Amino acid sequence: METMMLREVPEDELPRERMLRNGASGMSNSELLAILLRTGTRSESAVTLAQRLLTESGGLRGLADRTVEQLCERRGVGPAKALQLLAALELGRRMARTELEPSPIIRSPADVSTLVMEDLRYLQQEHFVVLFLNTKNRVVGRETLSVGSLNAAIVHPREVFRAAVKRSAASVICVHNHPSGDPTPSPEDIQLTNRLTEAGHIIGIEVLDHVIIGDRRYVSMKERGDL
Repeated sequence: METMMLREVPEDELPRERMLRNGASGMSNSELLAILLRTGTRSESAVTLAQRLLTESGGLRGLADRTVEQLCERRGVGPAKALQLLAALELGRRMARTELEPSPIIRSPADVSTLVMEDLRYLQQEHFVVLFLNTKNRVVGRETLSVGSLNAAIVHPREVFRAAVKRSAASVICVHNHPSGDPTPSPEDIQLTNRLTEAGHIIGIEVLDHVIIGDRRYVSMKERGDL
């Protein structure tokens, strides 16, 4: 039976389209390799070529041990494809050897200051940053949501909580800098904090604090009683 070429496969079944639709975890090894190979030969698709490489090598581990010259012996694999495959496999090896560093836990406003002070204190515009926390107050993400003028950082609650929901955050801590170096909250800062807190109560994601960063100083609006 004639082998179906990759270009003849329905578009929604192509490896790249399937990965976009379902994510990488649902892909087979041969499909992932096919994405790296990109093309097969006139007689076999990229997926079939990937399957042959895996079979001849005894799986991914054997494939990783092959040299560029050995891979190039297979019709349809040139030096460029061989190098792409070996580079991807080497990255996988290095990732497996890398220990995931624990993300910081926020226990106090001082922890927030330690985390962001040196990044924010010299900036000449206000940057509104959100720290996303899990149920154990461990930081699971950080994003700058707004860059404002010298005296105003403009951010809408929907931007904050859309980002929080995307990260499955249990709570958030808002942070922004005052380029003047004085971290005293302005009336606008207090108004924004109240809006964010109210929105958080509705959505079910608590705003734990709003910390304002100055030059080597910070102010916690929760400690001030403004939250």
